[in-house]
Amino acid sequence: MKQSLRTKLNTLFDRLEEVDLLLSLPNATDNMQEFAKLSRERNELAEVTDTYKQLQTAETDLQNSQRLLNEAQATNDAEMLELAELEIAELKEKIPQLDSQLEKLLLPKDPDDHKNVVLEIRAGTGGDESALFSGDLFRMYSRYAESKGWRVEILSSNESDLGGYKEIVAQISGENVYAALKFESGAHRVQRVPETETQGRVHTSACTVAILPEAEETEEININPADLRIDTYRASGAGGQHIQKTDSAVRITHLPTGITAECQDGRSQHSNKASAMKVLISRLLNIQKEKERSERADLRKSLVGSGDRSERIRTYNFPQGRLTDHRINLTLYKLTDILSGNLDEVINALATEFQAEQLANLND
Repeated sequence: MKQSLRTKLNTLFDRLEEVDLLLSLPNATDNMQEFAKLSRERNELAEVTDTYKQLQTAETDLQNSQRLLNEAQATNDAEMLELAELEIAELKEKIPQLDSQLEKLLLPKDPDDHKNVVLEIRAGTGGDESALFSGDLFRMYSRYAESKGWRVEILSSNESDLGGYKEIVAQISGENVYAALKFESGAHRVQRVPETETQGRVHTSACTVAILPEAEETEEININPADLRIDTYRASGAGGQHIQKTDSAVRITHLPTGITAECQDGRSQHSNKASAMKVLISRLLNIQKEKERSERADLRKSLVGSGDRSERIRTYNFPQGRLTDHRINLTLYKLTDILSGNLDEVINALATEFQAEQLANLND
């Protein structure tokens, strides 16, 4: 093992002891946000250190099995020889797997991975067909979230006349939501025959998806209240009689940037204002982070979407039942299954490619 890697692992073991001590203090739960942060850190550290311990044990077992093999050969003990050969074969398969797992665990962590997200889907080219596809995408993500035990809350929506959405914004809350969905930002293209098409021709339309890590209270972004314009209006669309009788919908505009955020699906103006403010801060933080990334000279092209809606990332071809992710040349002929929320195969492939990209960058 390289000395630099051993030094890093020793540092992680020391930090794990420190975090365990902090979590055991009598006043550890006085600040629940800090307690949750330390708990997440402890889980990450323990995963690394446990994997390293398993690797060390496997390497020691391999040495012992090789000694056992030598003894069996010297004494012509057929039974011991067979046992040693079997153990050596298993360990020689296990050790590279643990080594690879450890290498991935030691990659730089995305500090946003544990966060909830703000999901934004907007219809693009294609008119009503694009809006219908926005609805398909929202159902896909909602079902995927449901399968993970996450919570989906619609913050604002603008339905089209024929169904679907011209725009829909939702919050998805749960464990490691951003880690799973961060590769979804970009332009999603659909190819299918619209219901209104009488000649059976395949039409192409597109929607844009943006995945924004939700801002946490501990993250600082300076917003001058004088830079905000807050408008209230009567909500439209789904939400029930209560929501349509009062000016409960809220739109907040950040005047220096022109960025807006609105929420109309809450039950009160107060809750809508709080949700809209959270979305606004998430959007501003996302812009700030993208600016910081672009200013780093060593930044390479990454699979993590920036929310750039001009970047086509995926095509959904209905006549062929095919999904193609253009970033990693992934093609799957199970479109119905994927649109039903079974996204794991796509998301895992993207995550694997991203890890390979990180490893290549480290080894350059």
